[in-house]
Amino acid sequence: MSTPTAELSNAGVSIWLDDLSRKRLNTGNLQELIAEKNVVGVTTNPSIFQAAITGGQDYAAQIKELAAAGADAEKAVFEITTSDVADACDVFAEVAKATDGVDGRVSIEVDPRKAWDTEGTIAEAKELHAKVGKDNVHIKIPATQEGLEAITATIAEGISVNVTLIFSLERYRAVINAYLNGLEQAKAKGLDLSKIHSVASFFVSRVDTEIDKRLNTLGTDEAAALKGKAGVANARLAYQVFEELFSTERWNVLAAAGARPQRPLWASTGVKDPAYPDTLYVTGLVAQGVVNTMPEKTLDAVFDHGDVTGDTITGTYAESNEVLDALEKLGVSYNDVVAKLETEGLDKFVASWKELLADVQAALNTASQEG
Repeated sequence: MSTPTAELSNAGVSIWLDDLSRKRLNTGNLQELIAEKNVVGVTTNPSIFQAAITGGQDYAAQIKELAAAGADAEKAVFEITTSDVADACDVFAEVAKATDGVDGRVSIEVDPRKAWDTEGTIAEAKELHAKVGKDNVHIKIPATQEGLEAITATIAEGISVNVTLIFSLERYRAVINAYLNGLEQAKAKGLDLSKIHSVASFFVSRVDTEIDKRLNTLGTDEAAALKGKAGVANARLAYQVFEELFSTERWNVLAAAGARPQRPLWASTGVKDPAYPDTLYVTGLVAQGVVNTMPEKTLDAVFDHGDVTGDTITGTYAESNEVLDALEKLGVSYNDVVAKLETEGLDKFVASWKELLADVQAALNTASQEG
């Protein structure tokens, strides 16, 4: 019997898990999700690693070794996270081979404190790529203004990139341009473009969380009618941008040289408001050639009762524009919302990273004292 996750895959959506831990690797859980729930990739972020490393004893032995070697927190986090990502890349090696590198991808993020530092981001992207040492790794770079140049430079080196924290359609256009610039530079260097992969992580649920808050403040029936609609509408319009920019003459020249399109990836797909269906940001965003990275709770919900009805994006663009236009008429500023979300998203990642460093330093100190 076909499952909803199998139907989702058949509809052209690559299912990635938005989580990674050594426990998942050691217990074989990741392999089970590949076999049973059609998972074909993994994304990580600072919050995920903080939860994994502080959530049990799975890292105790490595922390003890690192403490004995005199490692500080930054060195320890680098060693621990790259080790997990390299092992996960091995788990997905067969998927990567079967899909010619399109799926089977595992993402690791550049230190979020470097989100405003172009050169620092480029340097760390190269360092992470070299340390993991796997063809199916993605280096995550935030889509800040400073990050755009870093994306171009990293792609130009032949390193595959997951661009993260995209909220606005305007920034998404700039991200695609940065990718194309990188491919053009890689082509000029004579690199094999078919080996360079990229996804653009467009965040969904956080848009509804922020806009719904503003609609609640307005308190009108008109405002209430728009709740829970902006996130999906915004993402659907992002797919329209994807279709547009990957059908230009500029793109066709690169495609003829072996380049691959940068796929839209729906991120932040766990529902924050319990009033909404728990599969809202999955079943409402089905189209050929997209990725949906899900927290396990959302993956389980889709597997259990996801109603997959084929493409739910193509043909919705007029309706989606109407949602955003209606919000503007009510005084809910799209530009203000997406700017706030980018700032908040980066602040959260930086805070998680600092907490992770503090927790790891404490664990290193304890291991040193225990000798």
